[in-house]
Amino acid sequence: MRKNVAIAALAAATLMSTVSFAATQEQRSRAEIFQDIEVTFGVVPGHFKSYPPSAVAGAWAMTKGLVIDPANKLEPKVKSLIGLAVAAQIPCEYCIWLETKFAKVAGATDEEVAEAVAQAAYVRHWSTYLNGMQVDFDTFKTEFGGD
Repeated sequence: MRKNVAIAALAAATLMSTVSFAATQEQRSRAEIFQDIEVTFGVVPGHFKSYPPSAVAGAWAMTKGLVIDPANKLEPKVKSLIGLAVAAQIPCEYCIWLETKFAKVAGATDEEVAEAVAQAAYVRHWSTYLNGMQVDFDTFKTEFGGD
């Protein structure tokens, strides 16, 4: 019962934050959004064209904010290598292809691409083992210095 209440609370919080995010986005027409996307990428990818009209402004704002906002702290190459590592684990062939392309455009070498993917495999390996063996989390934290 407690788990169902927690899941319902999480779902409600997610819905509220999504509604809040969408409500704060600048209300622009699809044509204006698509124009901004084309100026940014040189094309309006089909996945944006097929996105629900009520959500495309928020999806573009999130994408633009995370990918190209100059105020971001992570460099584009690092972001793309992180994206590649995550995509390799999901797995998502679209994301793997695009994040590899973005990483290389941002200056990543083949060796850096390989290391990012290997890093993802390393984390996945230990996550599988630690969770499967039900290693005590508090003991684990203590062994690595606490907090």
